[in-house]
Amino acid sequence: MPARPDLPNPDLLERIPLSARVVLDVGCGTASLSAAYRKRNPRARLLGIDRDPDVAAIAAERLDELATVDVEDDPLPFDVSEGIDCIIYGDVLTHLRDPWTVLRRQAEALTADGVILICVPNLEHWSFAEKLLRGTWDYEPTGLLDVAHLRWFGLRSMREGLLRLGFLPCDVSPRVFDREQAGRFAQAIAPALAALGIDADDYARRAAPLQYVWRLRKTPQQRMTIAANMLKPVGGVSHVRIVHPLRAMATDPVVGTMLTSSVDATAPSDDTPRIFILHRPALAGEQGRTMIRAFLDSGWLVVTEFDDHPDFFQVMQDSAQLSFRGVHAVQTSTRALAAVLRQRNPEVAVFPNALVALPEVRNFADPRGLTMFFGALNREQDWQKLIGAINAVAAKAGERLRFSVVHDRGFFDALETQHKRFTPMCEYDTYMDLLGECEVALMPLEDNGFNRAKSDLKFIEAGACRVAALASGVVYGETIDEGRTGLLFHDAAELQAKLLRLVAMPELARDLGDAARDYVAQNRMLAYQVAPRIAWYRSLWARREALTAALHERLAAVPEPAL
Repeated sequence: MPARPDLPNPDLLERIPLSARVVLDVGCGTASLSAAYRKRNPRARLLGIDRDPDVAAIAAERLDELATVDVEDDPLPFDVSEGIDCIIYGDVLTHLRDPWTVLRRQAEALTADGVILICVPNLEHWSFAEKLLRGTWDYEPTGLLDVAHLRWFGLRSMREGLLRLGFLPCDVSPRVFDREQAGRFAQAIAPALAALGIDADDYARRAAPLQYVWRLRKTPQQRMTIAANMLKPVGGVSHVRIVHPLRAMATDPVVGTMLTSSVDATAPSDDTPRIFILHRPALAGEQGRTMIRAFLDSGWLVVTEFDDHPDFFQVMQDSAQLSFRGVHAVQTSTRALAAVLRQRNPEVAVFPNALVALPEVRNFADPRGLTMFFGALNREQDWQKLIGAINAVAAKAGERLRFSVVHDRGFFDALETQHKRFTPMCEYDTYMDLLGECEVALMPLEDNGFNRAKSDLKFIEAGACRVAALASGVVYGETIDEGRTGLLFHDAAELQAKLLRLVAMPELARDLGDAARDYVAQNRMLAYQVAPRIAWYRSLWARREALTAALHERLAAVPEPAL
């Protein structure tokens, strides 16, 4: 028997609810899907069933519990009294004698908001018809004609079977890998299709998907749309505050998300919640009022996303500024910022910066020394008093201390060492890759009003990559457990002493990195914010009449722009 693939299906991975507490993968194979999901939701209890003993050793290392049984004989070989939040059937139903009975039995353990994911081969794929026409229809070791397949499904037959069981399909997504070939095949048999009264374009659409991915629920729930705009990505903050949260919430099958630069001016035809998130907007004057009216007229509830102290931005001091007063609510990243923003709008929620997935660990591979990472915007005032101490350590350590600097050319040029490399402003994924190659990250913040409202994002990013933090007490002192998840400094002398200690004891840096990664895994993943975010948006929608009235009261207090 050929080796089973050890790669997760990305279309299933993106649809597993990120907030799931218990996930069951039926026909889990090597559990590569669960291994990938674990990096997104480390707290989840991951279960797997597979009757192949050849994959059991690998799967058992990746799962909390593995049952090597025939699922048709023993559908639920686990204690699932707490319920299952997601059941996954990745190309497994075609291998069962009675898939409908297995689905029905296992769905009994599904929670009220639980989701079923199914990936199933498409019987209508063009290659089936071609083989039949050529007389070459034979079983194969893997693929559509897998020798172990007992059943096949088309789009219609699958839908009918699921509806008979009482499931509510949320969506179905085609997996297409050879659209051009499907088109050429449909064109080649166009005369036959015409003679049979079959529309060639419709046939090509049905024949293109190799598989379909279904998302199902047992109980109905009101759908919700969450849209957002986004500033030009700089330094990754746009990803952490907008892109990744949207991606995380979209794993809930009744939440539709979109990133857009325009407002849908069409008034809604029903009461479906519609939330629009404005990323760091600068709404002022008549232009700002016009935009707010457009949102209100088209039925959106509007939330401002802001994660810096507004008093330090000149544009936010305009007396006609509406970025906070002219919206229904505000979301931010720290309690300190929330206290500031509540002076402008009382409806504020705090969602600390969090990561969508833990990166692969790639550092501590070179025993010759450590690499210190520094990547930041507008930190010149924060590192200038420290550069002498850093250079003193660099001179003493020589090649045992290297530096990787992103964006800040001034810091790079001030380093008095040859053991350094510079990367200009880059994409967020590149930034994280560079960070993940280092062992220590420098995080300096001067003690001032602007910095005290900053978030601990750089520690969260470094910790996720198993990089030891060497950070100021400002901001980071609230998160870092000194000596366990990182090292804190309060002046240049303390920075110098602790950096020397890390260079002399690389194993300490690794222990700090390991503990920091564990802290992030258990506390600062977007998986743990999905449910609170969605619940807050739904609560806003339920209170939208009162919130809209309060919005208009605030607008009335802002001077109208002069004509």
